[in-house]
Parts: sequence; C-alpha cells; structure tokens
Amino acid sequence: MAAAGAGIRALLFDLDNTLIDTAGASGQAGRQVKDLLKSQYGYEESAAHLVIEKFNTKLEEHFYTSKEINVDEERTLLWAQAIQETCGHEPDSGLATECYCVWKTTRLRHIHMPDEVKAMLRKLRQSYKLLLLTNGSATVQREKINICQCQQYFDAIVIGGEYQEQKPALSIFQECFRLLGVKPEACVIVGDTLMTDIKGGVNAGLRATIWINSTNLKSDGAVPDYTVKSVLEVLDILENI
Repeated sequence: MAAAGAGIRALLFDLDNTLIDTAGASGQAGRQVKDLLKSQYGYEESAAHLVIEKFNTKLEEHFYTSKEINVDEERTLLWAQAIQETCGHEPDSGLATECYCVWKTTRLRHIHMPDEVKAMLRKLRQSYKLLLLTNGSATVQREKINICQCQQYFDAIVIGGEYQEQKPALSIFQECFRLLGVKPEACVIVGDTLMTDIKGGVNAGLRATIWINSTNLKSDGAVPDYTVKSVLEVLDILENI
C-alpha cells in the first residue's frame, strides 16, 4: 500500500454507521419495544409504532448530551414523553423505564464490529496511524467501544462528549492531530455524516474525506472527495489517492 508515497500518515474513522451498524441495532431495539407495548400493554400497531417514531426523533434531538446529564435518566424521560404524546396521558408507573431497559439491552446486544472490518483495520494499521473520532455522550459511546473492543485497533480514541466541542468543530480535529503527532494534510477522514465528518474534515484541512453513503443519499452541503457504499472500499480508495 503506497502510504508514504501519497503522504498520508493517519486515518480518522467515525464509529456509528461507519464501522458498526448502529442504525440496524437501534431498529432491532425499537421492534422489541413495539412488541412489548403490543403484547404486554395492549397497544395497537399504529400507536406502538408512533411511540417508537417519537422516541427516535427525540433521541436524535438529544444526541449531544451534556456531560452533567445522566443518560439513563434522560432517555427514560424521552420514552415517557413519547408515550404521553402518543396516548395523551402519563404512562403507567414503570412503563417508560421498562421500555428503555428493553431498548438499551437489545441495542447493545446487536452492536458489533464485523470480522471483515476488523481485518481491514488491522491491515491499515500496518501502514497508518488510526484514530477513532466519534460524537455523542461519553457514557453511551464508551459502552459501544468496550463491547466492540475497539481499543486494540486504534492508536487513539476521541469521543466528542468528553470535550468542549464535537465534530465538525475545528478544535476536536486539532486534538486528533495533536494526539497522533501529524499535520492535517497528512490525514484522511472516513465517516457517514456529511455535516459532521465530511464538513469537519474539509474545514480542518484534511488531505481527503471519504463519505460512507450506503443508502444513496444526495450530497447536500459538504462535498466529499470520495463516496463509497461500504467502509471496506476504503482500502481501494487509499491506494489511488
């Protein structure tokens, strides 16, 4: 692999929906909660589906959780709000807690890093420094990182929730450069989100940005240097930069 010739020394990888299928795991978790609401609490299909949709919307809105907030309490409250908005009344005592426990347990059970992704990272690390750069709550992201045993594949791990700013802020990219001892122009970022991974990489002056677009979304805003359907295509891209 022509890493030296290309002048690339380091790769920054996003985590969710780049290296692991968080969306798929969340979908499995939502279906489990829907089954719970229907089988144990008599919800109609449409009402149970709406609860899940409302929770997912609220979860996305609260993605950048403050360091001071207890994530379990916050997400239990989001379930309570989703249920109340759907049914028009406060949920039964303990229902929101039960929904959250089922959702969290199921989601974590389905979070994993595929063997082929692990093999790719091991190969890449022979030629490059690797850093995992992920947004989100420190508590939530650390759980995923520990389950996937990510530490063994990376020279450093940076979680947005542990810093003052998250992607696409320049400051967190500068922290990555500092940790790896590299310059921006010697780095490539790989991620699935245009407004955080790609925009952040462009603004930070990285050598190249690689967008994982598995669902054929239209590029809106930040323009990546390369677009691929799977993270496994990164090997081929690097050989041609």
